[in-house]
Amino acid sequence: MTNHLRIRTVMAERGGAATAAELRSAVGHHRLEAAVRDGVITRVGWGRYVSPSLTDHRRTAFALHGVTSHDSAAAQHGWSTKWQPKQPTVTVRPNRHLTPAQRRGATIAWQSLDPEDIVAGVTAPLRTVLDCALSMPFDEALAIADSALRCGDVRPDELRDATVSGPGCVSARRVLELADGRAANPLESVLRAIALGIPRLQVVPQVEYAGDDWYARVDLADPSLGLVLEAEGFETHGTRGGFDRDCERYVNLVCDGLVVLRFTWTQVMHHPEWVRSRILRTVARRTEAPASWEDPMHRSRPESPEFRAS
Repeated sequence: MTNHLRIRTVMAERGGAATAAELRSAVGHHRLEAAVRDGVITRVGWGRYVSPSLTDHRRTAFALHGVTSHDSAAAQHGWSTKWQPKQPTVTVRPNRHLTPAQRRGATIAWQSLDPEDIVAGVTAPLRTVLDCALSMPFDEALAIADSALRCGDVRPDELRDATVSGPGCVSARRVLELADGRAANPLESVLRAIALGIPRLQVVPQVEYAGDDWYARVDLADPSLGLVLEAEGFETHGTRGGFDRDCERYVNLVCDGLVVLRFTWTQVMHHPEWVRSRILRTVARRTEAPASWEDPMHRSRPESPEFRAS
């Protein structure tokens, strides 16, 4: 059997769900197919894969005469999440009585759902995003909303026009307003959630920079401050060549006067206050000191050497 440590790690970083493109980028086509064959991951839709444990959530919902919802529904849609759901979340009708034994091992939400809110026993994409935004911490809900946009299952205007009320509505409206499909993965979404709470910092996902002979797309940046935030996932340094290119990219950014802060998955997910303190300190230094750098964001992208005209 193939060693699937790498693909397991990538899946864990994405909350147990990932797209085919993300997995191929990390492990290649053949290892992806081998992981499916060996039962390491399960295909739940076109180009979308989840950890096998997540497929049991629908069975639980069916047994409780309910609907797979919230983070469990997000996983069923193939969206990446901050954390893999530990147990199924099931929505049942408000007057549904469940015994303690039935409730054991599941998170229950009592809520009335319209027929259009349910697709094949799972809450529809928009309903899922709204439920998560209303009930989950901001960073977790933002990661789910970003992934829903990235997968094309909801549209930005649907989120902007959605109406939410009741407990959690203030945080939910913020999620719906700030969700951005340009976020590449949950790690980047969670890092952005941390940055969004920092005064005088306005980060944008996937900003392009170019020098005289180089080009780079960064995870997050505040162009006005010349500050770049990089979310370093497991697959970033998958090969020696990838590590060399990443170091070259970092050096090019710094040589052009940008400040680059690089954070690992462990730091962002498990030590957010430390990450926030480092960003806060850097923002304070950048806003107090006069700008002595040239913003290269709007320069034209140089041609790749192999395609440069002779």
